[in-house]
Amino acid sequence: MDVFDGGSNQRPKIKWNRKFNWLGYIVLAIILVVIAGLFALQLITDYIWMDTLDFSGVFTTILTSKLLLGVAGFVLFAVGTFVTLFWIRRSYLKHFQSSQLPPLLEKRKIMMAIMLGISAVVGLFGSSIIQGVGWESALKLLNHASFGQTDPYFGLDISFYLFVLPMIELVVFVLLGLSIFFLLVEMGAYSVFHMYRMSRSAQLHLGITLGVIGLLLAGYHLLQPFGTLATNQVNLFQKSVVEGLSYTDEVVNIPKAYVLAAVALLMTVWMIIKLIRGNIQSMLTPIAIYIGLAVVGLGVSVAVQNFVVSPNEFAKEKPYLQDNLDYTRAAYDLDDINEEEHPGNNSLDTEMVERNAGTIDNVRMNDVRPLLDVYNQVQTFRTYYEFNDVDIDRYEIDGEYEQVFLGARELDTSSLPEQAQTWVNQNLRYTHGYGLSMSHVNNVTAQGQPEYMLQDLPPEGVLDISRPEVYFGEQNAPNVITNSEVDEFDYPSGDENVDTRYEADLGIPMTGFNRLLFAINEGSFRMFVSDQLTEDSQLLATRNIMDRVNRIAPFFTYDQDPYLVVRDNGSLVWMIDAYLTAENYPYAEAFQGEANYIRNALKVAVDAYTGEVTFYAAEPDNPLLQTYENIFPELVTEEIPDDIRSHFRYPTDLFSIQASMYGTYHMSDLEVFYNREDTWQTPTERYFSEDIEMEPYYTTMKLPEEDEEEFILMRPYTPKNRQNMIAWMGVRNDGEHYGETFVYEFPKQRNIYGPQQIENRINQDSEISQELNLWAQGGSDVIRGNLLAIPIEDTIIYVEPIYIESNNETSLPEVKRVVMAYEDEIVMEANFDAALEAMLNIVDSDNQDGGQQDDPEDQESEPDEQQDPSQPIVEAEGQLQEFSELFDAYQEALSEGNWQEAADIMSELESLLEELDLSTETDMPDDMENASDDQSSDDAEAQDNSDN
Repeated sequence: MDVFDGGSNQRPKIKWNRKFNWLGYIVLAIILVVIAGLFALQLITDYIWMDTLDFSGVFTTILTSKLLLGVAGFVLFAVGTFVTLFWIRRSYLKHFQSSQLPPLLEKRKIMMAIMLGISAVVGLFGSSIIQGVGWESALKLLNHASFGQTDPYFGLDISFYLFVLPMIELVVFVLLGLSIFFLLVEMGAYSVFHMYRMSRSAQLHLGITLGVIGLLLAGYHLLQPFGTLATNQVNLFQKSVVEGLSYTDEVVNIPKAYVLAAVALLMTVWMIIKLIRGNIQSMLTPIAIYIGLAVVGLGVSVAVQNFVVSPNEFAKEKPYLQDNLDYTRAAYDLDDINEEEHPGNNSLDTEMVERNAGTIDNVRMNDVRPLLDVYNQVQTFRTYYEFNDVDIDRYEIDGEYEQVFLGARELDTSSLPEQAQTWVNQNLRYTHGYGLSMSHVNNVTAQGQPEYMLQDLPPEGVLDISRPEVYFGEQNAPNVITNSEVDEFDYPSGDENVDTRYEADLGIPMTGFNRLLFAINEGSFRMFVSDQLTEDSQLLATRNIMDRVNRIAPFFTYDQDPYLVVRDNGSLVWMIDAYLTAENYPYAEAFQGEANYIRNALKVAVDAYTGEVTFYAAEPDNPLLQTYENIFPELVTEEIPDDIRSHFRYPTDLFSIQASMYGTYHMSDLEVFYNREDTWQTPTERYFSEDIEMEPYYTTMKLPEEDEEEFILMRPYTPKNRQNMIAWMGVRNDGEHYGETFVYEFPKQRNIYGPQQIENRINQDSEISQELNLWAQGGSDVIRGNLLAIPIEDTIIYVEPIYIESNNETSLPEVKRVVMAYEDEIVMEANFDAALEAMLNIVDSDNQDGGQQDDPEDQESEPDEQQDPSQPIVEAEGQLQEFSELFDAYQEALSEGNWQEAADIMSELESLLEELDLSTETDMPDDMENASDDQSSDDAEAQDNSDN
């Protein structure tokens, strides 16, 4: 009865366990289906999105390569794991009796299932590694183009180091890592009861694994000599002065690698022989020899570097320094830089200014940071509009070549009133920004604000904008649906809003299965059930232009400063510079991490209205670009429209990298290069309220050998640890001369003031510093703009705008003064023209005076108009005394912050000036007249502050 009761008590429990197991299987299956479904959903929606932009070939090429590599990785890792586990189990079954083993180990079906499960997990892990890391290297290996240039030591084409070697190293490292993993598993398994001593099967298993590791180590060492050409690391502890192959590499490291490769092969053969003979103890001997030789090789490398190279480093490294110099120049495209001497003469005069009117008229009087604040306060009109950035470019305006600022007015739906942030408004109605603003770089209004060339809604000005809608831009805008039952808001007009409909067809059609797929992908049930969507509705996805191009071609590196371009047909496009970078370029110094090769071979255009993306080949002959074209034949377009090419800008990031490298690699004398005797560096400047490294800047200027002005990107150089200017580097941007880089070097025996020296002199000028401090004490912030060095023929001038900004959130930065420096002279005036005139009065006084002197014949013909020397001067002295007292009272009022009183005093001064006789005004001292002009501007400021 007890047996019956016990059995009856257990039967329901068994049934419950089985039900629970089936429920677990169902839940697990559902989870797997959901994961697979989400993965498939992402692939399908990505493909549809890429297909609407005609880049489906890029998607399928990448997906196919990842799948093939993933399958290969899965098979390699899974099969290797299964064989290892199977062999371990078999060794256990052979070595132990059944009573000594866990019962589970003898259950073949269960063990097979467990081993297959573990193998699948390891296989998935290996698959993700190989397909994630290796797909691009594999495609480059199979489709690479030749550089047509070989390295000086092995005589191999550069493409071997950039495309072939990385893939071979990847395969060797993966196999070596996998083999070491298997060896650790085997060592753990066979250490039980010292099976590695007694089990023939265990010994054979360990021996084969060690043999594979030995072969892979030999392969690794055979690859090491090629790696010496792309690093300055000569051993674990030391670096060489040479980038690439060095004396220690050639004499010690390369022979050592070949020796260790041979030892690894002999070690493998030795272990296999000893394994067959059953002499397990002696299998450790070749391992010890290998480790010993590796340590000895390291010691020899350290000794040679310390005791042979270091005492006479230049002589030993001289043959390799030239290769380092030549190949670094080639890697950064510094080979063809045109080097010229710049005399740095004191030759500025009126005639030179007239000859270079185009350069003078395009000197930048605004800076991007304060200008962006002005755009966002003056040209947004509604709270939901925002200018994300202000860019600089050049245009033909009424036949004149002019440099301009411009920015797009984008839409930020998060700034809508809270009650208006509905699903319909955020997804169907408020879909795009509108228009742009454009302003002169060199002109400001009387109030110090930018002088606009395009402004307002809809945009009006010097250019006709046919497509002002900005659906795609720099904002992180959410996905929207166009052509629904809801009209799209276009722009505000008075008390009403103007509506529009999207007319392009590059969105994703919201019809059929697409609607369900993208509703799930967007996580929006409303999208699936909304009756506002029609058969014409389109989903505009990934509207941030940087995310857009990265989603299409993630294998390129993109400049983070896109800029807006107005095409000839009035449409707007965003231009993005794409960089092609590589590692392992022989003998080249790295600019970031291990990357030591860079080119701006691609320009990307993204239409602000349609979202169409076009990759233009800026350097069709570049081998790395040709390799990508072989991989993705439909990706790159080589025919570039003229209105796109005319707005190509040489990117500042690339120019900064090249300029930094050239600061060291301009030296051609090897001994000077070795000692870094003539290193150039980036100067510093005072920007806002801190000293920062000077960034490259665009300017419009006429080069000495050219007849017309052109768009130039430039940057000055100063010697290392000094502040005088030693040279300046520029690159041309226009027409067939695009990308031509040049350097003008100043005489080393003369001092040419550098940017920081000019900044220091501005700080030390008593009159300028006093006036700036006065403004700063009056409830305003003084903002120092970018200091620009402007080369004009054989001389150079410095210009810096000074901004005044009130201490409140809604203040507008205003250009109130312009500082100009030339040689030993510094002037500060209300605007650029006044500053230039004041400077010319100083440096070209003869010419200025000559233009103002009367003709002697006229003087003789009008003797009666000469002033009588005996005329009393008492009245003039009284007037001067009165002016002096009023002026002192004005300054005292300003210093105490009594703006209204200061304004009243200045009004009285102006009234007195108006009462003066014309002849009295003419005879007034120049310094008094200039002071009056300057203080009039101060009075306007004071009046503004008093009103506030």
